[in-house]
Amino acid sequence: MIKTIKLKDAVGMKLAHDITEIRPGEFKGPAFNKGHTVCNEDLCRLQKLGKNHLYIIDLEDDEIHEDEAAAIIAGALAGKGVVWKNEPREGKIGLKAEQDGLLTIDTASLAAFNMIEEVMCATLHTHTLVKAGELVAATRAIPLIMKRAPIKRAAAIARQNGGVVSIRPLRKGRAGLIVTGNEVYHGLIEDRFAPILTRKLTNFDCEVDHISFAPDDTEIICKAICAHIERGCDLILLSGGMSVDPDDVTRKGIRLSGADEIHYGAAALPGAMFLVAYIGKVPLIGVPACGLHHRTTVLDLILPRILAGEKIGKKELAFLGHGGLCQDCPECTYPHCGFGKGN
Repeated sequence: MIKTIKLKDAVGMKLAHDITEIRPGEFKGPAFNKGHTVCNEDLCRLQKLGKNHLYIIDLEDDEIHEDEAAAIIAGALAGKGVVWKNEPREGKIGLKAEQDGLLTIDTASLAAFNMIEEVMCATLHTHTLVKAGELVAATRAIPLIMKRAPIKRAAAIARQNGGVVSIRPLRKGRAGLIVTGNEVYHGLIEDRFAPILTRKLTNFDCEVDHISFAPDDTEIICKAICAHIERGCDLILLSGGMSVDPDDVTRKGIRLSGADEIHYGAAALPGAMFLVAYIGKVPLIGVPACGLHHRTTVLDLILPRILAGEKIGKKELAFLGHGGLCQDCPECTYPHCGFGKGN
């Protein structure tokens, strides 16, 4: 229950909530914090903030204050790798990354959580790379006072899959590169793929164990894959030979090597002819020729997810479609753009 009292009668009372001050272009935040004892000197400033009345809260057994509610739902939302402090500001609590890694949002649970009256949570896009200490989500209970039942229901939804917001660290892979194509293998043209892929891998602290070259020959490509597996590589990238031309046999070489769960085609541009397969637990990534001509492709969306331990299959490649159209801007600003942000 909330009781209203006139401002002139509020001297000596403790504030039941933060009182926000907004100075456009300068400041937005609490002018007075919850628990502050009102004194005569405060009255003029409170009036300037539009406060002619203040409130006394007398909670019923089935009611809860916004600060307690915010702490309950923050604890339920936070999954592995996410930390928060029980220090609500204006009823809000921020969730931060405990470690560097890949932000993962359970988007279905987030939507279900936000369907509950009187609570909200806003996050960064799922699959965003974040640094330790970075704000990744924020939540609050919207009214000052509310019933406990919706808060319990929202918290149950948030924690049912181990939390809505989590951070997965990226492993430092040991990668093998196989550059396919007769023109490169026979020295007719200079290879440009290996430097590009090496740079993308080392940006994630992956070790490039070995680079091999193979002509458009199924058997030789198969042997190159097997050789990388024997060397202990836990990630293999193959470039070229992904199109529909008859002499593009890289996919056949992958299949011959014993790979299963072969998924060819991604709902993203550039990179529609992208391929993912597995030999045991080792992922094989087929990078189409667009990787030579575009700074950012579907590889940039999928590689960190694989390094974070995610198993990529048909569903994951299909869900890239929403937000998977690169605008091919004259000056690439990825990841600060919409590419890959719809999934």
